[in-house]
Amino acid sequence: MAREAAVRDQCIQAGLVKALVPHLSSSDQEMLLNTGRAIGRICFDNTHQQDQLVQSGVIPRLVSIMKEYPDNDPLVNVCLLALCNLADLDSARQALVDQDVADTLMFQLKRAPDAERRHVILEILGSLGESDALKLQFTESGVPEALSLMIRDLQGQSDPHDLCSIKIASNLIVSLLLGDESMQKCFGEGSGVVYQDILAWLQSSNTQLQLSGALAIANFARNDSNCVKMLDLGVVPHILTLLEKHVDEGDVSVQHAGLSALRNLAIPATNKVRMLEDGVTERIKALLRTDMPPVQFKLLGTLRMMVDGQEGAALKLGRDAVLLARIMEWCEAKDHAGVRGEASRLLAALIRHSRSPEVVRAVAGADGVRHLIAMATSEHVIMQNEALVALAIASAIDIGSMRDLFSEANLLPTLKGMLDDPVGALEVKFSALGLICTLANSGLMRDELNSVNIKESLKLLMEHSSSKLASQASSILSVLSDPS
Repeated sequence: MAREAAVRDQCIQAGLVKALVPHLSSSDQEMLLNTGRAIGRICFDNTHQQDQLVQSGVIPRLVSIMKEYPDNDPLVNVCLLALCNLADLDSARQALVDQDVADTLMFQLKRAPDAERRHVILEILGSLGESDALKLQFTESGVPEALSLMIRDLQGQSDPHDLCSIKIASNLIVSLLLGDESMQKCFGEGSGVVYQDILAWLQSSNTQLQLSGALAIANFARNDSNCVKMLDLGVVPHILTLLEKHVDEGDVSVQHAGLSALRNLAIPATNKVRMLEDGVTERIKALLRTDMPPVQFKLLGTLRMMVDGQEGAALKLGRDAVLLARIMEWCEAKDHAGVRGEASRLLAALIRHSRSPEVVRAVAGADGVRHLIAMATSEHVIMQNEALVALAIASAIDIGSMRDLFSEANLLPTLKGMLDDPVGALEVKFSALGLICTLANSGLMRDELNSVNIKESLKLLMEHSSSKLASQASSILSVLSDPS
């Protein structure tokens, strides 16, 4: 009767659920089966009623029934479906923390007679794995290893149900790696079974496993020691080979994930040096021809990370005419603000980290200075700072080339506005003063600085609560007031 929605409401109003719950304590398996089915159907798609069930203590009983009668497939199925319906409730997740549910679910996963049972168990694990407490419990109970083994057994199968199981399980492993303790346990200093299997995924012909493998490596690369260890163990060539497979007509998600992994691996300074020596930047430049904004965005961010603090890399990339031409195109990406922003940030990074006249001239020759000037007025403080520092370095190196560009872009009134802004970020004011100081010291732009009445702004800043800012403003004012 409770298959029908109209009947379900009447069953709830009549108090049938409360009357049925005690029968879940029965030792009669047939009674348990029919009670479970009745409660499950009555409470289907009713969050309030499901929460009431959890409050009545039904969760421990469902787990106990599966432990007591693990070979009764119809009964186990009813309990699994019930857990699947309740697993999204915080109250249910909390109740399961003390139930050692991972071992019960893993036992049933190993003996699952079909893909349908497998999928129900994987769905339960996926929902419960969103809880940090259960995430760690699952890892300590060997859930990632069991899932990895299941994937290994299913690889090479062409059945859509098996492929679906591989997708759900690999996504679940990636999700479990989001917890720091869980991730570290699976990594096992690079010798963990799960980590070893994930390396094999990168070389798989299954696109889903390639994607999950790249995402998993990016998750493992969340601390410096793991990054250094993975580089020692040779993970980078696998990622580069994977990216190269997807350059033309490839999977955007795989490219995005692969670049995320490379970017994270390049964060430690020692890794940057080694990755540059191994020609990583040259190999990922093959992706420059991509037309996919998510890949463009991640590629730009990866290249920016690679040149961070690396003068040689910044010099090499900054002189690359093909790369600069592509960056200029992306600086004007009308439909993707993220790509525009990352392209401008890479331009600034090439100047900031190379501090090279060649790079400054190359960027100016490619018409990149106007993009840096536009970046200096960004709504993001970090981007403003990066642009202002790059412009200050470019001015110190080649003020002659910069002078006309600055005048055309009305940069000086913009700088004055930054100094005068009562709610402007302190670090932006510092960076603006750094650029103004370079311009003042050059002598070439004193008249222009005086024409926008920059001295007035500097005098006001001398009263600023930040003594360091006030002192810098005073020094620049002295330079501008010195007739010599």
